[in-house]
Amino acid sequence: MSERQPRQCPAVLIAAPASGQGKTTVTAALARLHRNQGRKVRVFKCGPDFLDPMILERASGNPVYQLDMWMVGEDESRRLLWEAAADADLILIEGVMGLFDGTPSSADLARHFGVPVLGVIDGTAMAQTFGALALGLARYQPDLPFAGVLANRVGTVRHAQLLEGSLTEGLRWYGALSRETGIELPSRHLGLVQASELNDLDVRLDAAADALASTCDATLPPAVTFSAPDFVTAEPLLAGVRIAIAHDEAFAFTYGASLDVLRAMGAELSFFSPIRDTQIPDADSLYLPGGYPELHHVALGQNVPMLDAIRAHHAAGKPLLAECGGMLYLLNALTDVDGQRAELVGLLDGEAVMQKRLAALALQAVELPEGTLRGHTYHHSLTSTELTPIARGVSPNGGRGAEAVYREGRMTASYVHFYFPSNPQAMAALLRP
Repeated sequence: MSERQPRQCPAVLIAAPASGQGKTTVTAALARLHRNQGRKVRVFKCGPDFLDPMILERASGNPVYQLDMWMVGEDESRRLLWEAAADADLILIEGVMGLFDGTPSSADLARHFGVPVLGVIDGTAMAQTFGALALGLARYQPDLPFAGVLANRVGTVRHAQLLEGSLTEGLRWYGALSRETGIELPSRHLGLVQASELNDLDVRLDAAADALASTCDATLPPAVTFSAPDFVTAEPLLAGVRIAIAHDEAFAFTYGASLDVLRAMGAELSFFSPIRDTQIPDADSLYLPGGYPELHHVALGQNVPMLDAIRAHHAAGKPLLAECGGMLYLLNALTDVDGQRAELVGLLDGEAVMQKRLAALALQAVELPEGTLRGHTYHHSLTSTELTPIARGVSPNGGRGAEAVYREGRMTASYVHFYFPSNPQAMAALLRP
């Protein structure tokens, strides 16, 4: 059948020797550069992340989905790439951490799908050693497809020339991005600041694109062949089920693929703001995703009609799923890093306190009565509660974090951000009245 044929599309995976080298800035700049040249750009993000995709969506003008050999899975990652290749002129994949870090790593994904790696190296306080790092990235795993390298945070034209001149063995120079362009993206404790909070984001992105255009090779990389996936038809397990989803500055950590799978199973989704709205939309089920409730906990606590509405939803025996920040919202109280405490919904008996240090970061597989779900945990808060968990997460690669999952009636709450397509049947069971 013709629709099952392989598809071809130019593609690169943007990776780096470590976190903090500026992968997102470079990926966003490349996306905006090619978009401004009239091309359709599709961007993907390796591994679990909510903040980078917000920036990359603004840069490319198209939805950004996760690719991951464990959480998303090989088959679903193949389907996403194959579908993107149908009408994209360029596919960009932003890696996670350092190129070879983690199991599975960004390099594993690049090798598996035959996508060449564009190495981004922070050139700050560096000259010819740049060439040694570039060579290491390119040759450490001989079977890794490698496109070339791009220098980030370069000082002067002479600095860029020194970096380019250090390359050996025919490594391709993709150019340099200056640290003077004013396009570095601000960050806070979970990563980048949310795209919706950056009033000048489009100005920054266009500045980055212009800076790249003046120094970098903007020609398209070679086409990569993406094989067709096995097609799976979604069952209408949530036909007619109305799901209300919290979505505002405090709760914005949702995966596009998770919402897609709910719709594919027949659910009707409606969105609301726990900060500003006084009622939940008319719904059978409620989903409170993660986000930054600690930045808005006073306003959340002062919106008493919404607190009452969520309590009433639970009292009526309706399904409620709360993840990370959504779980914090359900506790008795939340205290921020400055010691300011706000009383919240109070459906989960316990309190959370924000820490300046990371409390947990790990992929998680959780075996629930409804089935096993995959996801991840990433938070700076510590929660104290006397509640007994119904399950605990297990990290596939030995990472710390065995997150508790709590259940009271039809309410399920945890620090784990679930990736719904990892088990649609289990998600349907969690959210079906």
